[in-house]
Parts: sequence; structure tokens; C-alpha cells
Amino acid sequence: MQNTTVQHFDVAIVGTGFSGLGMGVALKKAKKNNFVILEKANDVGGTWRDNHYPGCACDVPSHLYSFSFEPNPNWSRMFAPQPEIKAYLQHVAHKHGLIPHTRFNQEVREVRYDESIKRWKITTKSGATYIARVVVSGMGGLSTPSYPALKGIENFKGKAFHSQDWDHNYPLEGKNIAVIGTGASAIQFVPQIVPKAAHVDLYQRTPPWIVPKPDRAMTAAEKKIFKLIPQTQEALRNAIYTQLEVRALGFVFSPRVLKVGELMARRHIRKQISNKELRKKVTPDFSFGCKRVLISNDYYPALDQPHVDVVTQGIREVREHSIVDSNGVERPVDTIIYGTGFKAQDPIPKGAIFGRNGVDLVDFWKEGPEAYLGAAITGFPNLFMLMGPNTGLGHNSMVYMIESQIAYVMDCLKQMDKNNWQVVDVKPDTYAEFNRDTQSKLGGAVWSTGCQSWYVNANGKNTTLWPGFTFDYRRKTAQFDAKNYQVER
Repeated sequence: MQNTTVQHFDVAIVGTGFSGLGMGVALKKAKKNNFVILEKANDVGGTWRDNHYPGCACDVPSHLYSFSFEPNPNWSRMFAPQPEIKAYLQHVAHKHGLIPHTRFNQEVREVRYDESIKRWKITTKSGATYIARVVVSGMGGLSTPSYPALKGIENFKGKAFHSQDWDHNYPLEGKNIAVIGTGASAIQFVPQIVPKAAHVDLYQRTPPWIVPKPDRAMTAAEKKIFKLIPQTQEALRNAIYTQLEVRALGFVFSPRVLKVGELMARRHIRKQISNKELRKKVTPDFSFGCKRVLISNDYYPALDQPHVDVVTQGIREVREHSIVDSNGVERPVDTIIYGTGFKAQDPIPKGAIFGRNGVDLVDFWKEGPEAYLGAAITGFPNLFMLMGPNTGLGHNSMVYMIESQIAYVMDCLKQMDKNNWQVVDVKPDTYAEFNRDTQSKLGGAVWSTGCQSWYVNANGKNTTLWPGFTFDYRRKTAQFDAKNYQVER
């Protein structure tokens, strides 16, 4: 039976990853309790709930990849594994009283602005309707799996799944496994499956640059000190932040500096792979940093095994029990695992968000996603995106960016209440100028040096990354700049 009741809230948040939960906590702390969090699944966690493949872990040190208001002295390692991050997010949701505000199994179907009442109307796939003055989207870009178009895949008789939809009940022991893709997920799960498989064929289109992962277990003494003297953990957090932030110098302002990283990555290949032919296959031919730089200590040794082949020829077709490469070589396959990442360029599907005059957001974004400060879109009043276009990072922690955006939205809500504004809508000129400026800054960055990456869309526009220091972004979002918005009382 469909739910026909209409529920009214001041703020509606979509998603329960770091963005949605962080926004919920900020509202609770400001004693703004008239909000709802809509979650498509039956538990909180976002990306860290949905991705649970073997070896899944964070590639930013956990002491920084966590909320500033909720330090965790008990991280088991410098880089926490997925179950710990998921448990951390569950802890945050329960501790800060967000569960009563959350409606689970409410996948958002449509978000539509109603000009007549100056409110957003949200309908979910279960048939529920929510009306809200302000909508905050915490829908991450890494949540919709991307699949390659493979000729004949519908004829495949074996088992096939994406890394995000890992089937833990399916035994990999003794199987001939084809892994398609060599992105951030693949370099984590490949070392976990190689010891089990009879044979692994890794289909690689472009090798990534990989550097050593400075990971280790946290000692009992460290955890104890963090608990007793929280300032010590804060000092570690600040040190990690500074160390990572320095990398923006190379990525954005002087790509030549990245030669140092490239030398480290080349040494990593030489040290970990004995086979010269394989070394050649896994060495990228594009600038270091142009694609996401990955970290791993066990990926290269996993490839340097007698029962593992790195196939660079590309796939011509998939047959019932095999894959044929572009040279016509046929290889037997029991299992296909996609390590092909996510649709970061299409974070919002067509037909999901409609602004003033019924304009579909996807149609409005003719050249690809963009937003003012990565958060506000002209013609879509009172709608804010967390982790929106051009706020992604190649060098530091996304949680830092999310907390900056949350502070901006909270200041906006405060000013709306204080000045009795019903509607705030970023001015078209401000919006256009900001995005022109963002793209011009990205033009000189390493990500524009000619490689194909998920940062850049088919039009050659980088819709993903922030072109500068994260502290500069924090400065820009420290206060809601009402002068750049059209307001209605």
C-alpha cells in the first residue's frame, strides 16, 4: 500500500553518509529540530555502507578522515578499513540523536520546487511525500556503479558483479576470474582475491600511478594517550592535514613539482615487480597526478604471480564462458568482477531535481555539473549540495570540505531566520563568474595535462575537483554571502 501522507519540515537532507550525518548533527547542535533525513537503504553509512568488497579501506589517514567534532581515539590503523568507518558513522548517528529524524528505505524519486508555496516537494519511490523549505543534498558522487559496454555480456553464463555489489556468499576458490578495471577499488580487492583464484586476468585500459601506503597499526599506547589527552590526537590530525595540503602546490600551481612523486612511484614498481614485461605494462604514460594517485603496498606483488595476467589489449567480446581480447585471444572465465568505479560525472540522474519553471537540473547543466561554491545553483532556490561539483579533492580529506560547506549552509539558515527570508537564490552573474573562474584555474592544473580521467567529462570540463587549497575554500564558505543571492521575504 502506498504512503499518501504529506509531511512538512523546515529542512530535508538526502543521504546518511558523512555529508548527511554532518548536516544533521549541525542542525541538532543549533537546536533546529524540524528536519528529516531521507535514506534509500535500511542503515546509515553512504559510500561506506555500500562498498564492502574485500580490502575496502580509506586512502586518507583516519585521524583526518573523520568529523572534527567527533574524534575517534580507537582507530585500529592509520588508514581505517571499511567496517570501522561504517561503525564510526553509525556511532555518530546514534550518539547525536539522528536516528529518530531518519526515514529509512525512502529512495528519493523526485525533488521539485513549487513556486506557489516557495517550498520543495520531495516524493520517494515508496510513495511518501515531504514538503521542505530547504533541501540539502548529501548524495555522494561515488554511489552509482559504472559498467563498461561489453559486446556479448548478456550471453555470459558465469557469475558477474560490480565491486560495490560484492557477493560475499559466492566462493572464489579455484575460479578463473576476470577483473575489469584498475581503479581505486580494484587495487584494494585484487590482492585479496589473487590467493584464492585458480587464475586471474586483469583487464587494464590505463595503469594508475601508485605510491607506497604509509599504513601501520595504531599501538595500544597511542590509543590510550589519545583518550587521556585529546589534544595529542588533534595535533596528529593537524600534522596530517598540513602534510597533505602541501600537495596542492604540485597539483594546482606547479605540476613540475610532481616529478618527485613520479620518481617515488617508478621506484615502487621496480622494487615490487621482478618481471620486466609486467613493469612496462603497469607504468603509466601520462603525468603523475593527472588521474587519481593511488596508494598500495600489496597490489604490485599480487600482479607479479604466475597465475595472474595483466591484459592490455582490450575486450572484443564476452562469450558464455570466456572473454576474447582485441587480438582474438580467448581466455576461459568463471567470474567477472567489475572494478570500473562510479558515475562521478552524472551524480544526479535526469528527472530527479526540478527548479524554477520546472527546469530539470540535468538540462540546466548543459556542459556538465557546476555550482556556486560547489553548493548553490541559480534557479534552484533553497537547495544546497554537499560534496557538490568542483569540491572534490585529489590531495586531502573530503570531510574537511564537507564541514566547510555545512558551516556555510548553517550560516545561511541563521540569516534566513534572522531576516525573515523565505527564499535565497544565487544570482546568475555570480554563479556564471564563479564557474568561469574555477575552470580557468583548473586549466593550468595537472588534471588538464591530457589524460582521460573520471575528473573530466566528455566535453573536457573538470566538474569534480577544487582548484586550490582547502583552507582557501574554508575561508570562502566561512560566512553566507547574502549579497550574492536574490532574497525573497
